[in-house]
Amino acid sequence: MSSLPIGKILIGTSGWSYDDWVGPFYFDYKNMFSQYIEVFNTVEVNSTFYSYPTPGLIRGLIRSSPRYFKFSLKLPRLITHKKKFNPKMGLKSDIDRFIELVKPLREKGKLGAILVQLPPVSMSETPYLSDFLDLLPYDNFPFAVEFRNESWLNEEVLDTLKDRNIAYCIVDEPLLPPHTYVTADFSYIRWHGRGQRPWYYYLYTEEELKEWVPRVKEVASKVKVVYGYFNNHFRGFAPKNALQMILLLGIGHFGHEFKLKEIDKYFKEKAIEKAKKSFEELIARGEADVEDILLIFMNEKRLERAKGIPNSEVKLTITEEYVKARVKEYFIEIDLTNRRITHNCADWMKRVESKRFCKHLGKIFLVMPKDVALKILQDIAGNIDEWEFIYEEG
Repeated sequence: MSSLPIGKILIGTSGWSYDDWVGPFYFDYKNMFSQYIEVFNTVEVNSTFYSYPTPGLIRGLIRSSPRYFKFSLKLPRLITHKKKFNPKMGLKSDIDRFIELVKPLREKGKLGAILVQLPPVSMSETPYLSDFLDLLPYDNFPFAVEFRNESWLNEEVLDTLKDRNIAYCIVDEPLLPPHTYVTADFSYIRWHGRGQRPWYYYLYTEEELKEWVPRVKEVASKVKVVYGYFNNHFRGFAPKNALQMILLLGIGHFGHEFKLKEIDKYFKEKAIEKAKKSFEELIARGEADVEDILLIFMNEKRLERAKGIPNSEVKLTITEEYVKARVKEYFIEIDLTNRRITHNCADWMKRVESKRFCKHLGKIFLVMPKDVALKILQDIAGNIDEWEFIYEEG
């Protein structure tokens, strides 16, 4: 076992509300968060990247979580992506609004860190990082910055972070090297996966995770706390790898061992790893079918429901800019230019935060021309953070 004190390293996943975790990780679809907190002591809240949290959501997180539990939240993409963190775009009020909403988490001792995920832009394109960071209340709130372009990995930027006690977000992903820079009194790590399209459809091997054990321990020796999150959420890969990391670090207990054995048994019976490898091979050879890619976004049960909808109940209009459809009494619009999907069924409303498909969305991909469907699906899979899923009544 590790000599690191309990609470020194907190490992969890990016998000928790994924229906394809039912089976490998969850017992059923009800009370997913209650099942999650039985195993992990921290989570990264992804939904705040897509929209501001409501006061009710924050109160609910506080009320439903144990006293020691830590929530890390992503800064809204309105700030980082739509306004490209440009101070001239009136960001101060946007930042203040977010901080005011999450303040109760800090007051209750349940705030981990706030993740500032920058878009994949270069340093030369956006030469105002320092001015942007000075808008953040970093004296009172812990911030971490995740870069998506290698031009930012230099001494000037690292010193800028150190001067403000803002953490460099350490990553494992295809775009950036896994440098373990420490720039604050805490550290933040994200394991995205090493797939191609998408990164997140990836199950780390135990040997790959073992490579990270000495790195995590070294980082932990330099900071007060390490927050680590697995973002490879497809098919329940994230909780499996998170549990493995906890046990490899020597900070786990019998309950973690038992849960991991349950997941391993499920994966073995369902041949998940074999299916994953086959899928990656199909993608690499350009032989993936529409149904293969749909299974990234919906489970087998929903796919069968989609296939069961009669083609006669689907009306479809396709242009270079958009796809518009009616499926039964529901509408769907896919804005290809702005990467936005709008739909109005109740099942979709439950899935927008976790970016999962309902049967109606699956159906329109099954009926549209194969080459068009594959092109759109591969773009969604490869650029999932850039796509916006919207529920709209009507």
